[in-house]
Amino acid sequence: MSGYLHNISMLVVDDCNFTRRVSVRILECFGARNVREALDGDDAIDQVIAKKPDIVLTDWVMFPRSGLHFTHWARTGRDTPDPYLPIIMMSSYSDLDRVKEARDAGVNEFLVKPMAPIDLMRRIQSVIEKPRPFIRNDDYFGPDRRRRMMPFDGQDRRFDRNAITLGGALKTARTPSASISFE
Repeated sequence: MSGYLHNISMLVVDDCNFTRRVSVRILECFGARNVREALDGDDAIDQVIAKKPDIVLTDWVMFPRSGLHFTHWARTGRDTPDPYLPIIMMSSYSDLDRVKEARDAGVNEFLVKPMAPIDLMRRIQSVIEKPRPFIRNDDYFGPDRRRRMMPFDGQDRRFDRNAITLGGALKTARTPSASISFE
């Protein structure tokens, strides 16, 4: 695993210096060499525009702009450079309503703090190795919120799965990963 993240640029967004530094150190221990930091959602927007990271790990609660607001901008902002940017939301708020709100904003993965390093790595593996197709409709743009293919008897309001492609240059072999199920 030591070279797995060598060519992946990461942005860690958290207003708590301690949590941000721990996250960066974990990523470095997993072999990441290009990790930047942002203090809040506004700083993250500036960094994404200027540096175009491959993956963003963001805290939820920050001032003046939260991770949720950042995610909305990344997905639908006029000046977003990559609406397909993989976003992993980190939060100590783990109730189901919060997880669904983050999912509905367009995050790719959700990670509960305090986080175990292996859980962080599994979320990163998930966005790299098992990217979900993006869906656009009147109310939502982001990764397909369905994780399981289940029979559905009704009109599918999503676009053709093949019509929207994933952005970015994250392509590796597939391996199993674990994550919170967004059903």
